Amino acid sequence: MLLRTVECWLAAVNLLAFGLCGLDKWKARRGLWRVRERTLLGTALLGGAPGLLAGMALFRHKIRHKKFVWGVPAILTVQIAAALWLLSRLAG
Repeated sequence: MLLRTVECWLAAVNLLAFGLCGLDKWKARRGLWRVRERTLLGTALLGGAPGLLAGMALFRHKIRHKKFVWGVPAILTVQIAAALWLLSRLAG
């Protein structure tokens, strides 16, 4: 049950991060109001780092900003390490 909830959460937050990245790029090209960087990075912190990375690559968005180029992969690395540690504690 818990695993299914986590899977649903990760799917939703990654779709959100990907969509926000695309939306922000679309708005940037048109000179419209933008999605805050805090919001984009917040979705990464909530588990959406893979979705944000995919959006950055596909839309070529935020690829010149160091806090995104280095920060999002760092967030993902920490999250993977934490997940592996948690799984090892649950298994053992």
